[in-house]
Parts: sequence; structure tokens; C-alpha cells
Amino acid sequence: MASHRVPTALASSFPMVERKASIKPCPKLVFESLSLSPKLSAIRPASQLALRTPTEMVSSGIQEMDAFTGGLPRGALTEICGTASSGRTSMLLAALAAATHRQEICALIDVSDAWDPHSAAAAGVDFERLLWVRCGSNPEGKSKRTQGNGVKDFAASIYPHCETKNLEDAIEQALRVTDLVLQSGGFGLVAIDLSDVSPRAAHRIPLASWFRFQRAVEHTPTILFVSTPSPCARTCAALLLKLEGQSSVAGSACLQKSPSTREPAHAQLLGGLRMEGELLRSRMERKPQDSITSFFSPTAWAAG
Repeated sequence: MASHRVPTALASSFPMVERKASIKPCPKLVFESLSLSPKLSAIRPASQLALRTPTEMVSSGIQEMDAFTGGLPRGALTEICGTASSGRTSMLLAALAAATHRQEICALIDVSDAWDPHSAAAAGVDFERLLWVRCGSNPEGKSKRTQGNGVKDFAASIYPHCETKNLEDAIEQALRVTDLVLQSGGFGLVAIDLSDVSPRAAHRIPLASWFRFQRAVEHTPTILFVSTPSPCARTCAALLLKLEGQSSVAGSACLQKSPSTREPAHAQLLGGLRMEGELLRSRMERKPQDSITSFFSPTAWAAG
């Protein structure tokens, strides 16, 4: 193979050729040169960088999910997406119940005013430690639905001038309330329920809003939990799970008398649903071995 070395006779004509070939990079000189520039003075070698503090993980309230992902990360955004009857509401209720049992103050931003307090009570949520913001309420505090369990309506007191005329107004109100709640601090878990919002409307939320929420909870013990019909937080989510309903499980049979024939009619109660979770994104230090897991969500009467 022919050599590409410059001949000795031509070396005198090209003195820089041999000189450049003999130059070896010196890391110490490189960092000393960078330190002379004000903009690059903060650059440090990898050996001098501080170790990143491991992200604290807490229980999601579902043992199978805790074993799968390690729990919910503090100071980060967790997004749970899925269609109707996929288990997203069950996971939201389990996360709220686990957080309130840890004596933490939680906030729920109910965008479409579709959250059921009776299901939450059956799941074990402590309402004394829950701030429920109903964005579907009007300024007079009258909601489309009747509220239960003595939970107060906080949406009208926070934004009395903001009348929800359509879904876009409700989403805008939810974003403003989320900003206010995250900036105030002191919450262990802040949940945004976008489950009943159409995927098209959820994708209209600006990416800058998710970045702002992510920066607000960063370096704090707050868990930002978002329930959506399809992924919309994009790269801002440190943990992204997609849920899907697999099959229904029949419960105990009940016996009812038919008033017309006066003969017993048998019926089967729904015992629960079998769910499957797929891990779409994880920025945690602990990576799960598999990307798919499953869990069982029992009904209130079956769990009791």
C-alpha cells in the first residue's frame, strides 16, 4: 500500500505538514483555553461533574405497576394514556388513594367535570387531603352534575370571571389552574384529568405549556400525573404508559325476581377488567426488563 508521507525533499517547502502531524491534543490545555471565555468557563470534564441525585419513586397504588416501572417519579411528569375502559381512571384513583394515605395533599384538575367522587371514595381516596378543581362548573358554582361526599367546588372561587362555554374554555381554565397550583407548591401529587377530552382537543395544548409544567415540578417532591386519551405531552413526560382493556371478568351471580312472570331471573355482575400496560417512554435509571405488563382492576362491589 502506497505511503502518504511527505518526502524529505519536499518537507522544507511545506514545514507545517510535519509539525501538524506531531501535534497531540492535551485535555488540560483545552480546558484552560475554554476557561478564558466567559461563556465557556462553566465547562467541566466528566470526572469533575457532580453525581445526579437518583429520582425518588413512590407507589402508584397498583402492585403490578410498581413492580413494572418502580412506581411514580417525583419531580417529573407521568402520562397515562388510553381509550375508554382502558384502566386510566382506575390508575388515577389508585395514585390519589396512595398519595392521600401517605398524608400528602393532592390536587385534581377535572377538565371535563366527569370525575366521580363515589368511585374515588370506594378506591380509598381521603377527601380531606384533596383539592378538586372542576373546570366544567359555571361562575355560580353550579355544575352539570351533582357533587357528592361533601367535596367543595373550588373552580368558581379561583376563577369567578371565567365562564366555561365550551371544551376549549375548559382546557384553557385547566391550564391556568395548573399553573397556579404548581407555583403555589406544597402538593404531593397534582393530577390533570383529560380522559374525557377528545384527542384532537388534547393535542391542541401547546407544547410550551407542558415544558412549563415540567420545569415547575423539577427539583420538587411533586408528582405531576396526566391522564389523556392519547399521548400529548410528548418529550416532556418522563414516564409514558399506554393502557388497554383486555377482557372483562364476571363476578358473582345475583338472583332477581321478574315482576311479570314471578319467576327468578339470573344475572351476572361485572367483577372487574383485565388491563394491559405498555411502556412507551421511561427516563428512569431503573429500566424494566419487559415493555408490557398486565393488572386486574376490580369493581367497587367486587373489591368490597
